[in-house]
Amino acid sequence: MRRDIFTDDHEAFRETVREFIAKEITPHVEEWEAAGIVPSELYRKTARIGINGLQVPEEYGGGGMDTFRFNTVVLEENGYAAATLGGLQVHLSTVLPYFLEFANEEQKARWFPGFADGSLVSSVAMTEPGTGSDLAGMATTAVRDGDSYVLNGAKTFITGGIGADLVIVVARTGDGGFDRRRGLSLLVVESGMPGFSRGRNLDKMGLKAQDTAELFFDDVRVPAANLLGAEGDAFSMLTANLPQERLTIAITAQATATAALRMAIDYVKERKAFGKRVADFQNTKFVLAECATELEAGQALVDRAVTELDAGTLTPADAAKVKLFCTEMQARVIDKCLQMHGGYGFMREYPIARLYTDARVTRIFGGTSEVMKSVVSKSLELA
Repeated sequence: MRRDIFTDDHEAFRETVREFIAKEITPHVEEWEAAGIVPSELYRKTARIGINGLQVPEEYGGGGMDTFRFNTVVLEENGYAAATLGGLQVHLSTVLPYFLEFANEEQKARWFPGFADGSLVSSVAMTEPGTGSDLAGMATTAVRDGDSYVLNGAKTFITGGIGADLVIVVARTGDGGFDRRRGLSLLVVESGMPGFSRGRNLDKMGLKAQDTAELFFDDVRVPAANLLGAEGDAFSMLTANLPQERLTIAITAQATATAALRMAIDYVKERKAFGKRVADFQNTKFVLAECATELEAGQALVDRAVTELDAGTLTPADAAKVKLFCTEMQARVIDKCLQMHGGYGFMREYPIARLYTDARVTRIFGGTSEVMKSVVSKSLELA
């Protein structure tokens, strides 16, 4: 069906991004997966075509966009190409909003030019060993000592944590009393600060070119000037950004599932079995028709949510619905499309195999499907 959320400017940008991905990313995916990380110079290149600075204010070298539609274009084209932006994707769509919303003028002047030119990339460290989705249960602490905070603790499963220049660390700076959500703060830890170390680049089932780290903080003295937003308000700051984070995951899920269908269609047109094309079997037609229909439903949800996000009206519950549907649909569609490839679909030389393993985590990070159902159910006023 016709989409109506993009203008000619968005489509021109889409063409630029598509050409860039074909030239600078797709030929290197295999080597980056083997390395477990994309090279930092990629971010300088993406900055040259404006990707990094889309929402960074113009006075700091960015595009000053107040819309998420250009970010959506980048996410979609990356997914359609079964490509990777490494940690940049999380920086742009998940982490940068915290800086845009909560950084003071001094912090913006210090960091935003680097965001715009690709010399700085950030990550956010929430998850701790043993806490998972229970953000209020984190044990990392930061104690105020003069003009610094002394930070101690550990984080895990941190996307982009190996290559990040700045890491927003969620730490407990005060006693929340009976409310565990109180007393959490956001501190920006900079690469090279004494006591800050990175563990191994975690060996994941999928998303192998997207570095994922263990991070350790041993008496790291973080300047008070690196406190992001108000002390003790981290929980509300984190939850305020969840709709965009979850929509980002849904957009990627939708795009990669769309890519899987295209791969399956191309394959079944060429592959022959029992003397005729696989595409000519009724089962093939029916399965792919199911996939196309599910994708249409997912696209409608995504486009409406992008519109709501730009309008500032996307609720946590509605974002949870979109993430839940699109990631579960992604799993169904990619699985069916892999099946269309037969044994070849199980071989990693075929991109469909990579899409299959990469897709599994989308039902986990950004809030599991079970958490999404909980968020939606609370909005139903069942009590």
